[in-house]
Amino acid sequence: MSIHTPGTHENLVLAQNVNGRLRAEARMIFARAFMQRAIGAGIFVALAGVGIGAASYGWAYMNQFDSAAEKIAAAMQTALSDVTLKTKGEVTLTDNTLKLEGLPAQRESSVPTPTKAQLGADSAPNSKAPVNTTFTVFKQVPYLDGQIVTGWNFKPSEEKPYQQYCYFSRRTNEAKGQVEIKIDVAMDGKILPQPQKSDVNLAILGTNCVWHDGKSL
Repeated sequence: MSIHTPGTHENLVLAQNVNGRLRAEARMIFARAFMQRAIGAGIFVALAGVGIGAASYGWAYMNQFDSAAEKIAAAMQTALSDVTLKTKGEVTLTDNTLKLEGLPAQRESSVPTPTKAQLGADSAPNSKAPVNTTFTVFKQVPYLDGQIVTGWNFKPSEEKPYQQYCYFSRRTNEAKGQVEIKIDVAMDGKILPQPQKSDVNLAILGTNCVWHDGKSL
């Protein structure tokens, strides 16, 4: 081991080598710092670009829907401006009842009512004798192989029948043709006397009679 004296050739060479190495390391440190700063700046610029792009996309997206809504509204306004609505009719208020004029008349009841022609009010015999007109309303209830028929006899000027009768009726085919069997059941709401030689129970048949007031007279 030798110690060089100051100013010798060896000391100068050593000092130059040390100095060169320090400069090289300083340049490497500077280069690394510059690279890190460049990377940071690049990342910042990239994030800023992404943010600006997202903001631009959002603005364009919202502006697109606004334009579409405006176009739809304009189209609807144009279509409605070319349409003409017309109404026709009359609404009147009579006796607190709202009625629409021009509608077909509603039938008040589906129950048939004899007409003047059906009653034949103007019909008369050749003898010119007075004629009393009455009419009969029939109520029919199916029963077994026949039906229970109740007749209500009315006078034109009265609301209640002046006479009621009930009978059982059925038709059978015989050798001579079709035959109708009729059994009288009741009169004016009262069951007729039970025949002694008969298998028919008039009281049971009478439960199917339809009386005008809903009960026996």
